[in-house]
Amino acid sequence: MRVLIACEYSGKVREAFRSKGHDAWSCDLLPADDGSPYHIQGDVLDILNDGWDLLIGHPPCTYLCNSGVSWLHKIPERWDQMREGAEFFKALWDSDIPKIAIENPIMHKYAKEIIGSNQTQLIQPYQFGHPESKATCLWLKGLDPLVETDNVKEVWKALPKKEAQRLHMLPPSADRWKLRSETYQGIADAMAEQWG
Repeated sequence: MRVLIACEYSGKVREAFRSKGHDAWSCDLLPADDGSPYHIQGDVLDILNDGWDLLIGHPPCTYLCNSGVSWLHKIPERWDQMREGAEFFKALWDSDIPKIAIENPIMHKYAKEIIGSNQTQLIQPYQFGHPESKATCLWLKGLDPLVETDNVKEVWKALPKKEAQRLHMLPPSADRWKLRSETYQGIADAMAEQWG
């Protein structure tokens, strides 16, 4: 199967699919963290119509996620940035690829109005072997919802708050966005196992 992982620079999802024998490629404006030759550095919209069987998209969420909705009213130019982000999400969703999964955090109503649909599923890392909380929504087309593989919610709940909410409590830094956006390996493996 030809698999396109849009907006991925870590290579986690790409490599999970490649390990199952699929012709998987990542594409991002950034170079691949792992230096893989199976990464296309550029605009994913330029290659959407290249005969892919499955698209897994991780579009930027900065202007779409519910956690940042208050900034729309404080910084007027963010409305245009939000519209651009939602249109990019919609371009991935409306592409002519038979199977599509798009991942994003919980989204605010203004972005949902542009996209025109709600998420199919909400998952947590602790359902896939990682004792962490990070609500992740999946919009699915031609795919079944992911089935949890290793629920460690009780382990996560027993952690001290600082560890349990590690991602939410990261101090400001130049790479905070990158640390918060990386796909958990357990989720990448579940995608490859269940959708591949």
